[in-house]
Amino acid sequence: MARMSHGLPTDWLNETAQRELLAAIYAIISEAPLYTPHMPRTGLPMSVKMTNCGPLGWYTDQAEGYRYIRQHPLTQQPWPAMPEAFQALWWRMTDYPDPPEACLINYYGPNSRMGLHRDADESARSAPVVSLSLGDTALFRIGGPKRTDPTNSFRLNSGTLIALDGESRHWHHGVDRIYPRSSPLLPGGGRFNLTLRRVNPPN
Repeated sequence: MARMSHGLPTDWLNETAQRELLAAIYAIISEAPLYTPHMPRTGLPMSVKMTNCGPLGWYTDQAEGYRYIRQHPLTQQPWPAMPEAFQALWWRMTDYPDPPEACLINYYGPNSRMGLHRDADESARSAPVVSLSLGDTALFRIGGPKRTDPTNSFRLNSGTLIALDGESRHWHHGVDRIYPRSSPLLPGGGRFNLTLRRVNPPN
């Protein structure tokens, strides 16, 4: 790991690497379009749009709630294969013995938010979660295992990699705001966040 930020392992990608990953994201979206997820129970739309790549994709709707599925909910086609460049981010940030099975791609517009939550829908509870920010800066907030634990906030600039690993794997975290026009990376502005996850325990 290159450095630590607020106790979390972090690293950073240069502009060339960021643009290569952005091109891969657009290729995935052309095959598996962004869609608006909905919250369990209430059915309210989330403020982010999302898609996935890899064998599994994270999904939520009013009827069945949070879960992993094998097909895009609109096209009913399998998720696109996960690019090797995405998998390389996983190996760069963790020594977990098995590869990621899902890469959730969230798009944040200028008014998008993500409330405090824990990534708890995976059976591989000890596997890390690796996250990459591309585009506009986000104000990231992270607390502890309980939702009422004190939180700390810091900015995630374009190219920032974070690993939620070990104790922090089960900490609550979220995105409180996006800083519009803080990065020229995305032609229309906004932020992509890649979240690499191992869903099932190793065989």
